Amino acid sequence: MFAHKYGDHVDTDVIIPARYLASQDKNELASHCMEDIDKDFHKKVKNGDIIVAGLNFGCGSSREHAPVAIKASGISCVIAKSFARIFYRNAINIGLAILECPEAAEDIDDNDEVEINFDTGIIKNLTKHKEYKSEPFPEFIKKMIDKGGLMASLKKE
Repeated sequence: MFAHKYGDHVDTDVIIPARYLASQDKNELASHCMEDIDKDFHKKVKNGDIIVAGLNFGCGSSREHAPVAIKASGISCVIAKSFARIFYRNAINIGLAILECPEAAEDIDDNDEVEINFDTGIIKNLTKHKEYKSEPFPEFIKKMIDKGGLMASLKKE
């Protein structure tokens, strides 16, 4: 997986601009994900890639469209120094893995190849031959993410 790097305070209006919120189509949302700060994001991103960002990722409105657009674009995880709390909750609820790891968020650069072990919280930067430690998810959250989020998890139980 390769990193797509952004800065601090990436808000939900940047993740998915408000002009596309009438759509509930995940593929439509994915095609406009991050376009106001990275017009070629939807062309560059590959399934399994990650987003790396700074402080307060996902700030702004409480809309679920933002993590839905990210996940539908193929992103497997967002690593940031910190997340807006409502974005954090929405991401877990829709099954998007997110990790707070300031050291990794600072050190990983755009296009670095990254590997994540969600069981241990170990993030490996294969490009720089470095390793970072984040807090692994509790087992119940890991299971929820693996099943596709809160509603999918409840339906499967």
